[in-house]
Amino acid sequence: MRTLTFVIGTGRSGSTALSRILAMHPDVLSLNEYMASVGETAFPEGRLTGEEFWRALATPTPYFAQMLRSGLPMPEFLYTREPGRRYDVSTTGIPGLSLMVLPHLTNDPDGLLDALEGTVVRWPERSPAGHHRALFGHLCTRLGRAHVVERSGYSTGWAPRLREAFPEARFVHLFRDGPDCALSMSRHPGYRVICLTREILRRCEVTRLDELTDAHVRALPPALTTLLGERFDPSLVTHHPIPLRTFGALWSQLVTDGTEFLARLPAGRGTTLAYEDLLDDPSAELTRMAEFIGVAPRPEWLRSAGALLDPGRRGSAHSLPASERAELVAGCAPGMRVLSTEGPASRPS
Repeated sequence: MRTLTFVIGTGRSGSTALSRILAMHPDVLSLNEYMASVGETAFPEGRLTGEEFWRALATPTPYFAQMLRSGLPMPEFLYTREPGRRYDVSTTGIPGLSLMVLPHLTNDPDGLLDALEGTVVRWPERSPAGHHRALFGHLCTRLGRAHVVERSGYSTGWAPRLREAFPEARFVHLFRDGPDCALSMSRHPGYRVICLTREILRRCEVTRLDELTDAHVRALPPALTTLLGERFDPSLVTHHPIPLRTFGALWSQLVTDGTEFLARLPAGRGTTLAYEDLLDDPSAELTRMAEFIGVAPRPEWLRSAGALLDPGRRGSAHSLPASERAELVAGCAPGMRVLSTEGPASRPS
């Protein structure tokens, strides 16, 4: 593994397409939703044996497992799309690494999972970050890649911890036009659950769900209480009224956090990527990103990459009625002001 780059951002900003584009480059190990899949369980305090690290990777991710049990899968869930897979949410549970990461790397995610287990469980005790580096390096060797790019949606909050764990890493802040992105969030089950969960935390005046007491739960509206169980009625998420301004405010907070994080990085360790710029000139923007990662912008890769971008996603918020668009624009206004100051000066020359 020569370089390690994290793409952080709000999600719903062309990030999944970017992971697919990066996977097409013969020198890039594209880790799709890796941090979202392993989460905090793979970054505990202290040191881990290889067996302990493997358990963290193979354990189903609670948030995603709850959504699957509730019949509310997300479009990012790759493992569930193919028949004949070994793991099932209702019986075995789907290993965290299998749901989105491994199917992005291979057509045989179960086989790759087995091979990784046979290796990782024998690893010596070391820090969590040391184990992650070793896994990235092992995957590079196994798959013939040299540079690692991890990309997870809704990942801005992870950035400071990633910087602490991997001080050598580079960071790309990916963002999209606020109203378009926030509108996409409002239609996505995962972001609707996020907003409802944030409402629970706000009402109970806590910062984490594990801080909730029985008294907190009893005081919540019954509809929100069901989100705290093993499963919930999916119609609660799909039909519960959530103001568009809420999604605009969430987008604003995330892009503000991402911009401020990037500004604190040493020179040359961070850059930006605007989804609209990628649509306007994919060759130029992907060339710039490839050079930032440390790989050659191969002409055949640039030609193929453009086919994965969907210009039709631009301007979606303009289709809203005027009052709804005004609400969305108002929610996004703080983030749009922040982004107005993030331009070429923040990019390495």
